[in-house]
Amino acid sequence: MEIAQPRDLERYLSLAKRRHGELCRQKRIFNARNRIIGGDTDAWDAQVRDQKIKEATEKARHETFAAEMRQNDKITCILEGRERRDRKSLCKAINDFQQTFQKPETRREFDLSDPLALRKDLPARQSDDDIRNTVSGMQKFMGEDLNFYERKKFQEEQNREWSSQQQRERESARAHQRCAEDLYFKTRLQFDETAKHLQSLESATRKAVCAAVKEFNRNQATESVERKTREKKQEQEDDLAEISNLLRGDLLSENPQQAASSFGPHRVVPDRWKGMTREQLEQIRLVQKQQIQEKLRLREEEWQRDRDWDRQRVQRARSTLLVERQQKRQQWDLRRALDCANLSLAKEQRSRCLFPGGSIAGPLLLGAPEEQ
Repeated sequence: MEIAQPRDLERYLSLAKRRHGELCRQKRIFNARNRIIGGDTDAWDAQVRDQKIKEATEKARHETFAAEMRQNDKITCILEGRERRDRKSLCKAINDFQQTFQKPETRREFDLSDPLALRKDLPARQSDDDIRNTVSGMQKFMGEDLNFYERKKFQEEQNREWSSQQQRERESARAHQRCAEDLYFKTRLQFDETAKHLQSLESATRKAVCAAVKEFNRNQATESVERKTREKKQEQEDDLAEISNLLRGDLLSENPQQAASSFGPHRVVPDRWKGMTREQLEQIRLVQKQQIQEKLRLREEEWQRDRDWDRQRVQRARSTLLVERQQKRQQWDLRRALDCANLSLAKEQRSRCLFPGGSIAGPLLLGAPEEQ
């Protein structure tokens, strides 16, 4: 049995669609009764819909361009106003910066002419972290800082606290290690006991399964031998009964009455029928002659009907050709009228361009309808 793959289903679906489309096309083309007089109205309707869609698309495109132009004008106005505000803010920021950070006292040479220079001057040493206490100044030596005693006391307390903390952490780590080792040994013992119990259960289950399988196989073998013995005995009895029925029946004795059916005198049993009588053969030949005459009559009627359809098809083709010629003449007249109207509009717009403030765009031409 073959399994259908997804790509096989897709191929079968595409073939079915193509076959259905071909059958619909043949039915539409070769069925003269359902065709319209020489034209395809579906194609015409499709062309009309396409023309309307094209006009709607063109109109939407023009509207989109107009909306974009309006949006660009708004954005340009907004950007110009933003630029003016930024220029004004920059000028204001420059003035504020000059007033705040470019004062006279911030200049490089102000300390040379500062009248309060002596009052603002600092002592030689204010603290241990004074950046003015350089090596060449000789204002600070090793061990002569102002908070030497406090710093030394703090360092001693800090060392004492660090030592106590290290001892506590060492004791806590030892206790945690002892607890972890005890838990590990208990878990190993529990796992060993569980594995031993599971192993014993597995061995007992395996023994029970083997015993059940052996007993099942023994029963199957016994039942198979008994079934074969019964089948052989039944087959021998059936063969003997069939031979006896054939020897005593009407099949080998060629009895014509054995073909009579219980459903009526006009019906027979096919597997017992020995042939027809002369009257039945004559009746069949007579019916065949009647069927031949009826077939000839139907063929003659079909030939006459086909001739009628051919004549109607030729007449419809002629009328369609006349209608197409008339439509072409009407389209030609309409095209000439549109050309004249476009020419007049172009002249009028060209004359408007001569005046001040007039539009310089090209002439607006009327679109001619597409030929179908």
